[in-house]
Amino acid sequence: MEKFPNPSNDNTFNEAKNNYMLLKLYKLLTFIGSPLIDLYLFKRKKTGKEDSKRFPERLGYPAFPRPEGTLVWVHAASVGEALSVLPIIKKLSDANEDVNFLLTTGTTTSAKLIESRLPDKAFHQFIPVDMPLAVRRFLKHWKPDLALWVESELWPNLVTQTGKKCKMILVNGRISDNSYRKWLRYKSLGQQILRCFTLTLPQSKLDAERFEALGAGNVKYFGNIKFDAPALPSDSQKMGELVSQVGERPVWLASSTHENEEVMIANIHKELKEENLNLLTIIAPRHPKRMAEIVKDIKETGLNIAVRSKEEPIEEETDIYIADTLGELGIFYRLVSIVFIGGSLVDKGGQNPLEAARLDCTIIYGPYMDNFKEIKHELEEAEAVICVNNKSDLKNTIEELIKDHERQEELAKAARKLVDEKAGVLDSYVKEINTYLEQITGKKDKAA
Repeated sequence: MEKFPNPSNDNTFNEAKNNYMLLKLYKLLTFIGSPLIDLYLFKRKKTGKEDSKRFPERLGYPAFPRPEGTLVWVHAASVGEALSVLPIIKKLSDANEDVNFLLTTGTTTSAKLIESRLPDKAFHQFIPVDMPLAVRRFLKHWKPDLALWVESELWPNLVTQTGKKCKMILVNGRISDNSYRKWLRYKSLGQQILRCFTLTLPQSKLDAERFEALGAGNVKYFGNIKFDAPALPSDSQKMGELVSQVGERPVWLASSTHENEEVMIANIHKELKEENLNLLTIIAPRHPKRMAEIVKDIKETGLNIAVRSKEEPIEEETDIYIADTLGELGIFYRLVSIVFIGGSLVDKGGQNPLEAARLDCTIIYGPYMDNFKEIKHELEEAEAVICVNNKSDLKNTIEELIKDHERQEELAKAARKLVDEKAGVLDSYVKEINTYLEQITGKKDKAA
């Protein structure tokens, strides 16, 4: 039975009681509001934001039977979180041959990218929506023995119901500034959710302090596992074709761009073209489903476009090459020397710059890097990155870097050095998680 504290302090007691009731109210509303949530999901399916063939998974229905033996459930919200946790799954799998791993994500892009990269005895399913019936259906079928949740997606029904069934570990945990302010307003509510985790492994010292302030138990800080992520994969044949098409032209990449950034990038290219720079600009949009809008907007600038998914080659007159295919970012990071990190000129929190750093790129980003605040701070302290304030700054920076190869190399080396120095926390994570996994497998062996 859930309880709230004894009324030793009236204000604390009343706050705890109110937040306890708030959690109950959330559970009630997600129960009685299930038809509306179903309707919302169906709308997402119609617009291509849900996988129509695997849609039942979002309602908690399994795609296949539960494998026998120990099952570790790993939840990662999207692509970045899923990629960061893959090395942990692989190491745990190598050390525990009889253990199966279920990885859940919530986006179609992550599903397409991740499934081919999972080790043996690991498989993917979509996370159920946070409705009591869907959660119950999911947990009843999969019966996880241990749950690992990556970073910051904490759905109340999923977390509290899973916490009653098995031990949970928060991996590479993160709390944004906005989330922290909200959790502080409902501190005892946050504590009810965070206390479901037996162990919290934060990605920065600031996150560790925040988790402890919000009442999380057993917080251990080792570092950020994103520094241990392997280099993004490439394809030598495809890479060779692109190198041949680009030739001697200077080329730069705007990676994981968001709405409004593509037009800014196109206009920067147009300005640089007018200054007689025979430049090629590659844009890799974060969400390729926006392609129709992106192509329309860029064509209005009068620039020549080639689209990768249409197998259009890069020609001498090509201004903008749109890399709208999945799983090929590693190719483009190897092709270029200058990378602008998208989601940072518009207020989207940025994207992971370490993927570019690991592949010896010169990194530029805008002012909005809130989702990678600690990484941003470390890169800037190491003088390994250029932070621009606006479109005009970005244009000037690209122009300067194209003419200054020595500066490019200096920045790229500093970024790579930081990544190499900060790597090594993966083993600490695996050791901590394995402690709990060995307890579970040991119990199962005894029961057998």
